Amino acid sequence: MSELSVAVVGMAGRFPGAQDVHAFWRNLLDGTDAVHDYSADELRALGIEPGSAVPAGGRLDGVAGFDAGFFGVPDDEALRMDPQQRLFLEQAWLALEDAGCDPQSYDGLVGVFAGASPNRYFLFRQFDGDWNHPAGWAADYLTAQAAYRLGLTGPAMAVQTACSSSLVAVCIAAQNLLDFRCDVALAGGVSVTEPRFRHTPGGLVSPDGRCRAFDADGKGAAYGSGVAVLALKRLDDALQDGDHVYAVLRGWAVANDGAARAGFAAPGLSGQAMVVAEALAGAELTPADIGYVEAHGSGTTTGDAIEMAALSRAFGAGLPPGSIAVGSVKTNVGNLDAASGVAGLVKAVLAVRHGVVPANLHFSRPNPEIDFDTSPFFVPVKNHDLHVRRAGVSSFGLGGTNAHVIVEHFDEPERAPESGGWRLLPVSARTPAALDDALTALADFLRAVPCRLDDVEHTLAGRRAFEERAVVLCRDVPEAVAGLRALLAGQEGVPGEAPAGLRARAVAWRGGECDAVPAETGARRIPLPGYPFQRERYWIEVGS
Repeated sequence: MSELSVAVVGMAGRFPGAQDVHAFWRNLLDGTDAVHDYSADELRALGIEPGSAVPAGGRLDGVAGFDAGFFGVPDDEALRMDPQQRLFLEQAWLALEDAGCDPQSYDGLVGVFAGASPNRYFLFRQFDGDWNHPAGWAADYLTAQAAYRLGLTGPAMAVQTACSSSLVAVCIAAQNLLDFRCDVALAGGVSVTEPRFRHTPGGLVSPDGRCRAFDADGKGAAYGSGVAVLALKRLDDALQDGDHVYAVLRGWAVANDGAARAGFAAPGLSGQAMVVAEALAGAELTPADIGYVEAHGSGTTTGDAIEMAALSRAFGAGLPPGSIAVGSVKTNVGNLDAASGVAGLVKAVLAVRHGVVPANLHFSRPNPEIDFDTSPFFVPVKNHDLHVRRAGVSSFGLGGTNAHVIVEHFDEPERAPESGGWRLLPVSARTPAALDDALTALADFLRAVPCRLDDVEHTLAGRRAFEERAVVLCRDVPEAVAGLRALLAGQEGVPGEAPAGLRARAVAWRGGECDAVPAETGARRIPLPGYPFQRERYWIEVGS
């Protein structure tokens, strides 16, 4: 593995049909079609006349909700704030929390790199002719809002390259890490949209909203809403700091098609092939080292044919037919616009981590313009075991800005067995209701997911301590779950048989008399349930 690799140490996101990354992965493995068919009443509630647009899209539940108090946003400002910025703020916090990084106490620079779709909330609900909009309303300010609200002092760059925005942001973030411009980088994208798009023959929007990537019946895809954020770190630093590593970014590249294409909105074969080849070269890998390609997969006949021809050119001859799987997350959730590239990257990270490529939906007859018989690629129609656990991820923006990232499985180092003894699990939140939610989520997690208690203690100890606090003292996972349940029932989570010194520390932390609870040396950070935001509705209704 290259010493220039970048580790994915945290992930967070919300997707059509999935409120977090774990639910998203389950949906992919289950072959869930998360594109929503809107009823006439649903369209009218959005101010859309039935029949005026394709009535389908990747809908994000609860897009109007926001925990304004958590981020210190006044209610009147939260009402007018772009929902994309609100969603990104929440997922940026959760990605940092998943990475075990509290920017308030972290001794290093945290950068943020991301892209957003146009602020359609402003266009359709706030536009009043006088452009009386709040400061920071445009997509340009997405990362600046995150830097301000979360206290991030590294580079904050908004990336706007259409559908490739979020994957280009990942490439820029990774390069900034290697250039030591920051020590942790948040990277991703967000899109909030409604079904206001029409189908036109040869266009990007399919008549029923379904993306049939690489299929003979491909006519585009519906646009949808979603958000995803990755927390990235130099691999050497991640290993030294005991971070959890989902996967490794081994190489990346960004380029433009230039003029070598049929028109400004047309894809370019040479440019796409070049960016894939450059990413492979940067990763010091050959095409035979790749087991899966998460394609841009727009679902258009011409676009898919050009993409597959470009991949075949970049990978060259010599690989046996059917040796590399190719798919597109757009078949599950639609085209998430500025967030589509990072959604594909999340899928690829989880594919190499778990060794499974989810089935590509809506594929029955190959696009006749794609020569699958002589290429090394095949489209999996059921979940496929990934034996070569590296993947390439492509995202292409209208206008020709292309990005490709190489993702590699990470082998966790061997560890000594966990030592026994008492553990102190600190849990906190801003409000009593949020604290109850946090205790419930942690208890449910510990019951369902095997993990080491020293890692749980270490991870919780590194999180920010809020005003409402609770502590559990325990010696094993069942005792931890019982203690959490006892707290929820109004009982004490500090048993009398626990050591007196540990009980005293628990009482002191719970009372706010000490700032941190030290964990055992050698423990690692692990993914645990994130902060339970207490969302309220902030939405300007149609006609109000």
